[in-house]
This record gives sequence, structure tokens and C-alpha cells, in this order.
Amino acid sequence: MARLLFGMVLLCVLFPVDAAPVNLVNQLKNNPSPYLAMHGEDPVAWQSWGEEVFKLAQKTNKLIFVSSGYFSCHWCHVMQRESYRDEGVARQLNADFIPVKVDRELEPALDAYLIDFVQKSRGIAGWPLNVFLTPDGHPVVGLVYLPKDQFQNVLVQLAGMWKEDSASIRQAAAQAETPQSTESPAPAKTLQPGIGKSLHAETQQAIIQAADEVLGGFGDQAKFPMIAQLNFLLASIRSQPEKRISQFLQLTLEQMATQGLRDHIGGGFFRYTIDPDWQTPHFEKMLYDNALLAGLYLDAASVLHRPDFEAIGKETLNFMLREMSGKNGGMVSSLSAVDNHNVEGGFYLWSIETLKTLLTPKQYQVVQLLWGLQQASRFDAGYLPRFAVSPDQVAAQLGITTDEVMNTLAKAQSTLFAARKSRIAPVDDKQLAAWNGLALAALAKGAKLAGGDQYRQAAHKLRDYLVNRLWDGQMLVRAKSAGNEIAKAGLEDYAYAAQGLLQWALLSGNKEDRLLARRWIDIAWQRFYGIRGWRLSDHINLPGIFSRVVLEDNPMPSLSATMIVVSLRLAELQKDETLRQQAMSALAMSQDVVQAQPFAYSSQVQVIAELNAEEPAALPMRAN
Repeated sequence: MARLLFGMVLLCVLFPVDAAPVNLVNQLKNNPSPYLAMHGEDPVAWQSWGEEVFKLAQKTNKLIFVSSGYFSCHWCHVMQRESYRDEGVARQLNADFIPVKVDRELEPALDAYLIDFVQKSRGIAGWPLNVFLTPDGHPVVGLVYLPKDQFQNVLVQLAGMWKEDSASIRQAAAQAETPQSTESPAPAKTLQPGIGKSLHAETQQAIIQAADEVLGGFGDQAKFPMIAQLNFLLASIRSQPEKRISQFLQLTLEQMATQGLRDHIGGGFFRYTIDPDWQTPHFEKMLYDNALLAGLYLDAASVLHRPDFEAIGKETLNFMLREMSGKNGGMVSSLSAVDNHNVEGGFYLWSIETLKTLLTPKQYQVVQLLWGLQQASRFDAGYLPRFAVSPDQVAAQLGITTDEVMNTLAKAQSTLFAARKSRIAPVDDKQLAAWNGLALAALAKGAKLAGGDQYRQAAHKLRDYLVNRLWDGQMLVRAKSAGNEIAKAGLEDYAYAAQGLLQWALLSGNKEDRLLARRWIDIAWQRFYGIRGWRLSDHINLPGIFSRVVLEDNPMPSLSATMIVVSLRLAELQKDETLRQQAMSALAMSQDVVQAQPFAYSSQVQVIAELNAEEPAALPMRAN
């Protein structure tokens, strides 16, 4: 139905629109979310997400236009500049819709629901994410970035269709929602005998089939660091080395570290590249990506015996401590893809003239060859440092040693890093419980390294931030601003924060922290798990949001797998059979779904495989 409606919108059949204006004003000025605040001067009368939106939509019989994005997103900035700052677009939105702006990082459950709808209805999804809802909350049409003219055309046509027959659209949208049985699925009480071994083999095969064994990573278009799948393969060869998997892992980790995904001047990784050969990133840097990648490289260094991977992991932690440390010991969410002059990648790119001015002739000669400066730049604002050729090749071409190439490169990087301090990469200074939990786990891992005292100290500060700032003794909050809650915690926050706190407790030996991690896990089971499975939030009340028996991996690891791993570890430490049975029951309940799509659930498979459940005991299903 959603596809049908979207197709109708693109038929370009115009309807007259003469809806009476409503007295809405933009509510976002000075919002504590940097993303929402940047829309506070838009002529669009943006409303804050909440129950009042539905009351207003029902009172006026208007569609709700929900636009979800985030501060560091390049195309979110573009659509704001082209459409949301345009007076004509604003008049249309204000007259015919209830426009709502959402910071996806503050409402991850809502955003996940909207992403799922757009992905299913259009085949692609991303940000800015724009969905039209009926006043009852059923999605009608979803879209991502559109140029202004196309976006205006959608607004005019959809407003006309709604004016002509809103009742039919309401009915069709409600019927299009995926039906959900009111009866609970019959739970599997045990894991199938031998399923761990068979599922592991199927998942490994699915991952390798999706692998790009020439360029590294997965797929043949945009390249994301698929950390869950890479962790699965790393765990596989830890227990049973296999040359093909080892070669693919090393290729992928090398490509991510040497090409355009990584910042070669200041450290840290960008979110993804838009091309299959890792050359052209969108330049946002996210805390969760860097925390997870730091941990991945540190683990890979040990398993693959690659000291250079440990150096990348430590460099990434150092970047996080230097560039993402916020107030009160927490870490900020992200660095923007656009600089303070609204240039995508402007903070990271270099013109030839600037490089020649800053570097010595020898330094420029080395980086010209190493970074491929003879080739045409992929970016209007200049060149992005990355390894176009190997240091060995440069050494051979210049008749010097590889060590001399690397020493010269290091001096050039130091010079450019100092020069880059005068540039500005805008910061989203929200400090989220979930993402700080991931950062705490990464720092705890770094603290175990030789010379890891700085990571231990930073981990302690981050622990204090989570425990003293975001925990009030009864509940976690997702984020605060000026001491006030600005977002409610969901499953993501409890799961990742508990994981990080447990890792810290095991490192520090602090029994109270271990008990607090257990308390967070217990709250999460109680609030977000029931006889029909997992829900991301208990405060988003939309008709299409249902529980799921297992949660897939996405840029962050599966929340269901995280909950189960942490629960099993705590159950082992505390000799708690009830908690162990609860985790095992949830794991058993997921096995049919996981078998159907093992690539998407590789973290869950890894848990099942590591349990090696050949003869599991019958376990009761816990309902709440």
C-alpha cells in the first residue's frame, strides 16, 4: 500500500490546495539538541515529537510530516538549506501538514520504526528520513533526501489526495500495517541439539558469500564497517584458523585503515564511504563507530598477530579522548560532516597550494606520491589523505628506505595536524548513555594493554559520568542538558551501558559496579522483554511498533545478543540460575528467525555457537 501511495504521488496529478492556515510556531529555538536547535530558525513551524502532535493532527485532520535526522549528517544539512529554509516550502508544510522534527539520536526506537517502513516501501532508507503519518500514527509515504522541486511536488500532490479522500487513505494506511497476532508465539524451551555448529557454519558461509574479497568489506556500492560480521569472523578464526577468512579480515581491516574511511591526520573513522573501494567518505564521525572500531582493531591485533592493528586501535582511542571528550567525563555524540563554512569535508581536505605552503619540499614529494596527489581530486575542497600506493612503492620510486618514507610522512602529518587546529568541525555535544557505554567497553579493553593507564583513567571518568550523571538510583536517562533529562532511556541505553559497566567492573574489581550492571540488566528485562520478544522502547506508542523475538545487527551490535551475553556473564559470576535460564530461553526463542537470515543476526549466532549447546536442559519461558 505504501508503494502504491508513493507511486500515486509521483504521477504528478495536481490537486488544488486551499487549506486554512493553522497557528503553529517553530518550537525548536534553543532546543538542547544541537540538531533540533539548528532548525530553530527555519520558517517551517516545527513541532516537538509527542502526544500533542497527534492531538493537533486529529483536531485539524492533517497528515503529520515527521523528518528525522542528526547533527553530523551531510544530506540533512543540504535538505535544510534547500527546502526547510525556503519560504515557499515552509508555507506548504505549515498550511497542509503538522511538521515535526526528530533528532534520531534522542528517539532511536521511533527512528528505527520509520527506517523500517521506508526500507520496506522504497527499498532504500537513510537520513534525512521523512515520513508522512495519518493522525492515528499509521505511515502513508516515506522518502529520503529530495531536491526542493521534487519535494514540493510531493507535498502538493499528497495534500491534494488527503483533501479529496482522507478517509480512504486512513483506512489503506491502517490496513497496510504488518498484522500482529494478539496471541503469543509458542516459545521454544530449548535450543535445538547441534544448532550451534550448524548455525555457525551457515552464518560463516553467508558472510563470506557477501564479502568483497578484492576490495574488502561487503557489497559492491557503499561500504560500511560491518563490525558485527567482522567480529563473528574474528571469533571464528580465534577458535579455528582458516586462511581464506584470515586473508579477508586482514584485507578489510587494511582497507579501512589505509583508505578514505580513516582520518590519516587526526585519527578516527568516518561513518562510511559512498563507493566500494573505500575512497569517498561522508565525513561525519560518530562515537559509536569509533568505539566499536577501536575494540575491533585491538582484538584483531591479538588474533591476527598484527601490531599495526593495535596501533590503529590505540590511535582511535586517543582520537576519542582528544576530540570527543565532553563535560563531566562523558563523550559527545559526533563531529559534523560539514565544517563551519558549510563545506562537506572542509575540515579534512587539503588543496595543493596549502600543502606546498605548509610542507617542506621533501615532505610534499613523499605525500604527493603516497596520497596520489597527481590524480584528480574527488572533492571540490581538496584532497583527502589516504594511501594511494604503499610506502614501499614510494621508497622504491624515490630511492630511499621505507623507514625514511614513514618518518617523513609522520613529520608531514604532525605539521598538518597543527595547521588543522585553526579549522572548526562542529560538534554535537549530546552525551548519550548507550554510546558512552560502548566507549567505556572500548576504553576498558585499551586499559589492559601495556601502557594503558591513560585509558584506565578515562574509563574511570566515563564510569563516573554514567553512574553519577545518567543514573538517578531508579532509572537511567538517555541524555541530559543543563542537568535536565532531554531523552528517555530505552533498551539500547540499558544494554550498552550495562555491558560497558560490567567490563569496567571486571577490570577494576569493583563489586558495587558489577551489582549495578546487574540492576540495569534486570530493569531492561522487565521493561523491554515480554512473551512476544523485545521492544526498543516502552514510551513510543505508535500502532505499528511491535515486539520482535530477536533484534538484528546494524551499525551497532544486536541489542538482544548484547543483553543475552551480559546476562549470561553476570549469571556465571553470581551463580544465578534464574538469570541464566531467562537468557537461554530468549536465545532459544530466536533460533528459527536467526536460521532464516543468519547474516543479519551474526551476533546472536555467535552466542549460540559459543554455548555449543548439544544437549541443552529444558528451560522455562519467562513471561512478564
